[in-house]
Amino acid sequence: MSSSNFNTYYENIDHDFWRELCVEQGVLRCYDKGEYFIERGQVGRYIGFVKSGTLKYVAYGIDGSESVVGLEFEGEFVADFPFSLYGIKSRVSIVAVTPCEIYCASAREIGMRIKSDAELYRVVAETNVALFDTTYDRYINLHVKSAQERYNELIERYGDIFSYFSLKDIASFLNITPTHLSRLRKS
Repeated sequence: MSSSNFNTYYENIDHDFWRELCVEQGVLRCYDKGEYFIERGQVGRYIGFVKSGTLKYVAYGIDGSESVVGLEFEGEFVADFPFSLYGIKSRVSIVAVTPCEIYCASAREIGMRIKSDAELYRVVAETNVALFDTTYDRYINLHVKSAQERYNELIERYGDIFSYFSLKDIASFLNITPTHLSRLRKS
């Protein structure tokens, strides 16, 4: 999958900079299916470049219910960005959906370098803006587009998403029930 097909903020960040930083300064780590890359309530230790596998970002309701709020694919980045750079505890968990290989660079070290590295500071600022833009678009779409429209856009951008994520995870990402998603798929 091409990262520009799903996570639109990649179109507006210095993808090569982040990939090179993670590959050259990071360590290749393996995560089993179901293993946490970051667990809610902990400070994220890494900024990662996904060599292989898929992950999901999960937020939790007061009752413990899970909501999938983000998805990552091979060739993309994974992090509790920018919070891990500043030592702020994560409000989400990032969980491997499939076995993953991820080049992991220390978020703490990158966070400390921001103060003295103007280029890194610029790239982090641009990435923050791009992430905010994508997040804001998703938030607005939840309010102004129907579930059918959101589903159609998702399938248009990435028709093979069901081969990577469960129906339950995709339904949660679209903020609908799995039953509703099944109906949308049939129509």
